[in-house]
Amino acid sequence: MKPRHLTLILCLIATGAIAHDKAKDPSVKARMQMMKEIKQATGVLGNMAKQPATYSKTEAEAARAALVSLSGKIPAAFQDQATDPASEASPKVWQNWADFTAKATALKSAAQALDAGSASGVATGMRQIGGACGACHKPYRL
Repeated sequence: MKPRHLTLILCLIATGAIAHDKAKDPSVKARMQMMKEIKQATGVLGNMAKQPATYSKTEAEAARAALVSLSGKIPAAFQDQATDPASEASPKVWQNWADFTAKATALKSAAQALDAGSASGVATGMRQIGGACGACHKPYRL
């Protein structure tokens, strides 16, 4: 792993760990952990998209696989309507469940479609992934 990828991952872990320490509900903590892992995978891919010289096929494939797996778990992770002051999930998640799960499916589809075989493939795929993330975060994240 390249030093800058390691630095990025460590920063993301540290930031997420602070928020997780504040959460008390185990379901919320698990959701937050999963979203942190999604953020880590997208961070690795996003860095490669912005800086093609950092591209690593092995790292891109691993991040893509993690993103496909994790995004497929989003509906199950949010099925429990647990709340916690540290949570960033809006109550709209459960009020608009069909739309929320459709957006999770769109993220998984975008991750599956990402071509991890080249830096340009990662860059193209990250536009779709970024759109899928934003489409969900805008209405469903506080």
